[in-house]
Amino acid sequence: MLVSGMMELFDLRVLAQGTAEEVEGCYIGDLLSRVISRSTAGGVWITIMNNLNVPAVALLAEVPCVILVEGVTPMEGVVEKCIEEGIWLLQSQESAYELACQLSATGL
Repeated sequence: MLVSGMMELFDLRVLAQGTAEEVEGCYIGDLLSRVISRSTAGGVWITIMNNLNVPAVALLAEVPCVILVEGVTPMEGVVEKCIEEGIWLLQSQESAYELACQLSATGL
């Protein structure tokens, strides 16, 4: 799925623009070691984590797109680091479950 299409379909707010145009797969989680070991490379990571570990874990897990759910706002420096590393950082007002259900319905 194209990131731009995902943003439109699910009313996602762009906090940092990444470099990947397309994503495939999704992982929901807040335990960073699990995200690193279980997420889908090239996919989307849905989380409420909002600190500088987010871009670091996204890089390690090769996840080009992170969606902060429940309206979570990133801590200072996170947006800048995501921009620097080319990671999409998006924000949703939905819960992780609600957003995952919507993404699943698209076949992501």
